[in-house]
Parts: sequence; C-alpha cells; structure tokens
Amino acid sequence: MLTGASALRSDNLFDVALQCLECCHPVTKCELTRLAVAAMRSDRLNLHAVADPLPPGQAGRPAQPRLVAPRDLPRRRIGSLRGRISLLHALAHIEFNAINLAWDAIYRFRELPLAYYRDWAKVAVEEAGHFMLLCDRLGALDSCYGALDAHDGLWEMAVKTAHDPLVRMALVPRVLEARGLDVTPGIIRKVREVGDTATVDVLEIILRDEIGHVEIGTRWYRYLCGERNLEPDSTFIELLKQYMKGQVKEPFHHEARRQAGFSDREMASLEKLAGEKK
Repeated sequence: MLTGASALRSDNLFDVALQCLECCHPVTKCELTRLAVAAMRSDRLNLHAVADPLPPGQAGRPAQPRLVAPRDLPRRRIGSLRGRISLLHALAHIEFNAINLAWDAIYRFRELPLAYYRDWAKVAVEEAGHFMLLCDRLGALDSCYGALDAHDGLWEMAVKTAHDPLVRMALVPRVLEARGLDVTPGIIRKVREVGDTATVDVLEIILRDEIGHVEIGTRWYRYLCGERNLEPDSTFIELLKQYMKGQVKEPFHHEARRQAGFSDREMASLEKLAGEKK
C-alpha cells in the first residue's frame, strides 16, 4: 500500500484527480484518494489550469471483474450465502465505479467554485471507504472483489454526460445513485432477516452517506441551472426523457430523496413517469 504524500505526482488538483482516475489497482486507488483528499483539505493542491481534459474513456480498473451485460448476471436470493456474496460484490463494484465518477466530476469540469471540488473530493473518499468496507465483508465470507462478473452501467452514463456538468449532476447522482436510496432499505430488511448483522452495519453506513452524495449532486445541479436561468424541476424531467427515455422505477424512498434535495414537484413528476412506464 502507498504511504506518504510523495505518492501524489503533482500539487495540482486536476492532475491528481486524473492520477486517481487512471489508477487500476483498487486498493492503491483508495489510498491515493485518501492522500489526495487530505492534501486538498490542507490546501496543498492548487486549481490552476492544466491541459484540457482527455476525452472520456475507460476509467482505471483491474482486469477482474469481467464486465458483462446486466441481463447476463445471475440473480441469487439474499437468504443464501452465495446470494449475499453476489449482493456484496455488486455493491463493491458500484462503489468502485463511484470513486471514478467522483474524480471524473473533478477532473472533467473546470472553472467551478472551490466548494464544488471540495464536495466531490469528500464523495470520492467516502466512496473509497465504502468500497473497502465491502471488500472486508467479502473477505470475511471467503470471497473478494473480482471473483464474480459485473456490468458497467454507471461508467457508461459518465461517458454519456461528459460534455456537460449540469447533465452529469442531473443523471448520475440524482438518477443512478438515487436509485440506491430507494432499494437499500429493502435490502437491509432482507439481510437483517437472515441474521447477517455485519452486512447490515455496512449497508446502513452506505445508505447514510449516499443521501449526502445525492444531495451534493442536487446542490450543484441547481447551482448550474441557476447559472443558465433554467427552472430545475422541469429541466430534470426533460433530461430524464432525453437521455433515459423517462425510465424510472418505483418504489421511491421519499424521505431519503427529500433529504437529498428532491422537491415535492419532482417527486410527483417521477411518480407520474413511473406510472406511465408500467
């Protein structure tokens, strides 16, 4: 494992973000993330202009897990050991992608307020913490990250939204990551029913933090709407229709979404869209 601030190759935030983004080794990526966020919090990274962002490609990831279409992933019941390992592996893959997404949100989008970069650095280090918690839990069940197949849906959306931070804030934290707010309470109930309290503890930490991550997405989405004189609630629904064909699913965790900044008008529109797609 890397140690010491010298592991960072630069004192420029955008260069360091790219270093974290391109790193393929999961543990090293998490350690670089910890070092980078500590450096940023102590004002040791500058935001001076560097080379324009590279076109979005494949973010740094290990050779395993093998990436397949979502339909090719087996479904297993949480009540079985194999089912819980499958669940933990899928969540670990989401959190690994979320580290990359946070660093890409920093690296790709320039000339935003310092608070924006501090917020997404906070997300990056918390996602790294989640990933390590899930890896520890997988290890306790005699498995590891990379042992099963996974899909690449989160990163595919990052590529589709790389041209515009407003679209990124709308569709990644407020759609894909917000879906986790909806489904995690039900997963926690099922895992608790089979007596796996160690996994419940990890899932509760993740749910608590993810509300804050989605709220950060909401905050900067609304900031960018304000900069462009766009009405945020109606713009969000239009982006859903444009980029995702209005595909949203019930049930919604209304309380968690409200804590994450969703308005009553947005929730009513989401309920309507979900009803139309049934």
